[in-house]
Amino acid sequence: MKSQLNVLTIATGKKLYIDMAVNLARSFWLWNAESDINFYLATDQPQSLPDDVKTFVKIIQIKPGALGEGFSTKLHLDKLAPSGQTLFIDSDCLIYGNIEGVFGRFAGHSVSVIGGYISTGEWFGNVKAICKKFNITQIPKFNGGIYYLENGEKAGNVYRLARQLEKQYDEIGFVRLRNRPNDEVIIALAMALNNEEPIPDDGSIMSDPLSCPGNFSTNVIKGKTSLLNPPKPSPLHQDWYPFEKVKPLIIHFLGHHSLSYQYKKDAYCLQAIQSNKLSFGKRIFASVVVELPMRTKILLKQLFRPVYKLMFGTRAIKQSERL
Repeated sequence: MKSQLNVLTIATGKKLYIDMAVNLARSFWLWNAESDINFYLATDQPQSLPDDVKTFVKIIQIKPGALGEGFSTKLHLDKLAPSGQTLFIDSDCLIYGNIEGVFGRFAGHSVSVIGGYISTGEWFGNVKAICKKFNITQIPKFNGGIYYLENGEKAGNVYRLARQLEKQYDEIGFVRLRNRPNDEVIIALAMALNNEEPIPDDGSIMSDPLSCPGNFSTNVIKGKTSLLNPPKPSPLHQDWYPFEKVKPLIIHFLGHHSLSYQYKKDAYCLQAIQSNKLSFGKRIFASVVVELPMRTKILLKQLFRPVYKLMFGTRAIKQSERL
């Protein structure tokens, strides 16, 4: 019997998370409407969802604060995931193609992620010391924009342990992210202690502009992506990321990257598609009104940043609206 395929995302708290989840849902529907994949959205604000999204999204209504705050919500996926194969995708992601094949890559894992292993160095804490404390040799390292689980006893064991480990976060030696426990290292340790393994990252399923800080391009209408990790000796090169150029199915617009013109232009086009108003003129409008001003602003910042620093010093970092 064929297993049911599910996509799950969570949007709670601030409306910006609802808005991003709507964009994610629309990108899913654009490329996967003809598939047998169900899309689930766990939210405490179902009334904020637009009508077009309500037609294909299965809503899981939760009470405000029921899953904790911040990254902690992702430690409760076992409570939300339906039966079958479930791919959790962070609300600040967009999908650029058919994702049915992704489930085949994960099949057979009770809990999994996309990544590799780390045994030494720093990853929100001293990895070697933490491994020694728990008598393990390594933990998975990954981007928490995607989690996979086949809900059942084994997955439940991982997530129950993760919620216990969260209570010991500082004591274990983990470093906080935005002053909160980071779900990635908690799940990594819980997976290692339950012998759950990641699937290898080849850059084809998901990537992000932090891993690839060079110029990147997206076109959600055509299903095209291209992200660049500039090769050495570029100062932008991310030595820890093993790829120079990737074209993933899913892009994680983590942090401030959800404010990028690439994200905003694709979100605009997705909304226009759902309202049956994506004409050629609307595409030109997206490029001229959304993309061009932001490209110009970025260019001017790059040109005049050295002069600004010389005259006024370093500007204070604005607090993220996600906090």
